[in-house]
Amino acid sequence: MSGDIHIATRDIPPRTQWALEQSGLPPLLAKLYAARGVTSRDELDDSLSKLLPPSGLLGIDVAAKLLADAIIKQSRICIVADYDCDGATACAVALRGLRLLGAQHVDYLVPNRVVDGYGLTPSISERVAQTGAQVLITVDNGIASCTGVARAKELGLTVIVTDHHLPVAETPAADAIINPNQHGCTFASKAMAGVGVMFYTLLATRSEMRKRDLYEISPQPKLDGLLPLVALGTVADVVKLDVNNRRLVSQGLRRIRAGHLPIGMAALFAVAGRKSFAATTADFGFALAPRINAAGRLSDMRLGIECLTTDDTARANELAKQLDSINRERREIEGGMRDLALEIAANLLDASEEPENSKRCAISVFNPNFHEGVVGIVASRLKDQWHRPTFVFAPSGADGKGHELKGSGRSIAGFHLRDALDLVAKQHPDLLLRFGGHAMAAGCTIHEDNFELFDTAFQKVASDWLDTDTLQRRLLTDGSLPAVECRVDVAESLNREVWGQGFAAPVFCDTVEVVSQRIVGEKHLALKLKHQGVPVEGIWFNRIEPLKSPASLAYRLEVDEWQGNKRVKWMIEAAS
Repeated sequence: MSGDIHIATRDIPPRTQWALEQSGLPPLLAKLYAARGVTSRDELDDSLSKLLPPSGLLGIDVAAKLLADAIIKQSRICIVADYDCDGATACAVALRGLRLLGAQHVDYLVPNRVVDGYGLTPSISERVAQTGAQVLITVDNGIASCTGVARAKELGLTVIVTDHHLPVAETPAADAIINPNQHGCTFASKAMAGVGVMFYTLLATRSEMRKRDLYEISPQPKLDGLLPLVALGTVADVVKLDVNNRRLVSQGLRRIRAGHLPIGMAALFAVAGRKSFAATTADFGFALAPRINAAGRLSDMRLGIECLTTDDTARANELAKQLDSINRERREIEGGMRDLALEIAANLLDASEEPENSKRCAISVFNPNFHEGVVGIVASRLKDQWHRPTFVFAPSGADGKGHELKGSGRSIAGFHLRDALDLVAKQHPDLLLRFGGHAMAAGCTIHEDNFELFDTAFQKVASDWLDTDTLQRRLLTDGSLPAVECRVDVAESLNREVWGQGFAAPVFCDTVEVVSQRIVGEKHLALKLKHQGVPVEGIWFNRIEPLKSPASLAYRLEVDEWQGNKRVKWMIEAAS
């Protein structure tokens, strides 16, 4: 990290903590959950019966009837997926789920990031029609695809949009739209990922088929086997882990740990060197998702989808190795881009400190040699480095001429990125060719000649919306951890819980004695510490500056295993 960081302790409502303890939770978990807004043990009940009912989603009854009709008639169905991990898992859930429900003619199509751009475009609708499909289902896209849906309807297709992105002013004229964020939808979980929306659509379709007495002879298909894919896509898309999402993720993890997971997922765990029987949300975010995403960034997301849908072990292993290889290539490309982008951003920020310039509140970076497939990752790195809303642009091949730039943005708490783009579009009507996204991540396309105008406009919105307090990087911790709790079983217990966006994994903070420190791997700081008199080892990645003793450190608990022996290791996040 760069710049100052303020380490703060989460507020812990004492009465809530006490009530959670009285309900049977261990004191440490009661403290952690109370600090994250959990008020009752019922919120921690992850049983399927506690999931929000599908009936709460606007449009889902219409979609269920259309899909039930299509399955009964054996219509040809084509799924149009997004090219990220959420889109890939949503597509896999749709393929597997519809086949479980009796569909025999189900195929899919994934737009190429470079050639086709994002979403259901008119040309994609034409390609779907050419396959002979009669029903088109979008997963993790479509809410902004007005022209694509219109073209599909012209071609005689029944169109069902399943998405979770924020809608634009105009709603596509689809036969059914299922999106918790669409206008008029009162579904309580607005944070559901695209894969979750598709899973709910399948649940509603099964219910509709049950109403038609289609399961009197044959047993009702079980859809819970899809939950490992739902869990992976939900965590990968970094959506807020509200109560409903945590239940979906928890149910998926439970099945993975019991060995009930698609063989392609098992192969991905293996190539990543992770253990599926001890799967965590961190495995999803840092091991499986990057390998699937790499296919959409640099190659063809069909590799990722096939890996998640094949039932051939040899093929699954082959695909997992391919995805691992593509991900290695992605890391190399990203490394060079990141270094150059960091240099450009540093120069911009240095220049903004000059008396004649106002301090920059946002970062926009472009280089003609950047690869559009990894702009989002690099934007995330820059955002983490300087704690500023950040856009990184690269030449786009979607227009076939290279005159368009594709930008991917990442934001900080307190700055809604998609709303910021909406304001930019209103102030400069011809600037953004396309845009969309969420509060924390968004994308847009502009003409190359308009990069400086975008930088100025985006910077203006950021300077209007952000203040010094918001721009101060903060790390919220859970306070001191008693040495008696610094144990392997405690660390393993914490890692088994569901943590993620909006429900952060525990970070503790303690003042410790620095016994010794050394550089390992040329850029990491290995530490021997004394925590309340008890020896403990730590590692601070990408840090080489030595620490003074005593030091106040923010850290996560991890389990380090070597030759069958386990020990607790601190992963240092920051120092104050």
